[in-house]
Amino acid sequence: MDTMWFELTLVSAIYAIGNIFFGHFEEQTPKIRRLLKYILTLILVVTISHYLGRTIALLTLGLLLLPAIYIHTIYLPKKGINGWTGEPKEKYYELRGWDKNLLTRKDIEK
Repeated sequence: MDTMWFELTLVSAIYAIGNIFFGHFEEQTPKIRRLLKYILTLILVVTISHYLGRTIALLTLGLLLLPAIYIHTIYLPKKGINGWTGEPKEKYYELRGWDKNLLTRKDIEK
């Protein structure tokens, strides 16, 4: 655990699990943007770990989760969107600026 592999593995695992369980919330986000977000997070955490230590890097990683918690528990519900399921999808798509015409008839009927 004395190498940077721990940080790399932790960030990668967070992104992998996040994409598996929450990737449907980013279905219309360009793939390159999602990839760049992952790479920039890796660079940030590894750089902080190298210069300031693992504890500060992991605290920073934890702090990066705070905006997501705020968005899902406070911001989305204020907009009438379930922070866990992203429903109703029409409102979620509108908030994200996505084309609501891409919703299938089946999604709308739910």
